[in-house]
Amino acid sequence: QVQLVESGGGLVQAGGSLRLSCVASGGTFTRSAMGWFRQVPGKEREFVAAISWSSAATRYVDSVKGRFTISRDNAKNTVFLQMNRLKPEDTAVYYCAARQEYYSDTFYVKVGDFDNWGQGTQVTVAS
Repeated sequence: QVQLVESGGGLVQAGGSLRLSCVASGGTFTRSAMGWFRQVPGKEREFVAAISWSSAATRYVDSVKGRFTISRDNAKNTVFLQMNRLKPEDTAVYYCAARQEYYSDTFYVKVGDFDNWGQGTQVTVAS
């Protein structure tokens, strides 16, 4: 089982930037596909970005392409989400997710694909 702890959320003005971090412990981070999701009250959890073991493969939801960047540092068991040019509609609780994947250097985009989740970090973008 992988434990995930997110940090880096906060309040920012529209157009600003934030960098989320997620530190993993337990499991095998170097064989974990990682993802970021977000959720607002009353709505389903939404995929934001994903990355494979080696960082060779990434995927983004269309609404954040060109503004957000997912990356990872396997030596530090950490995955990042750099968020630039933030918009009020980016306001949500952001969750880090991990899936142990021993056979394929790939990414996943569905909530049900992941079996380990962090507690979430609030991102609020003021207009």
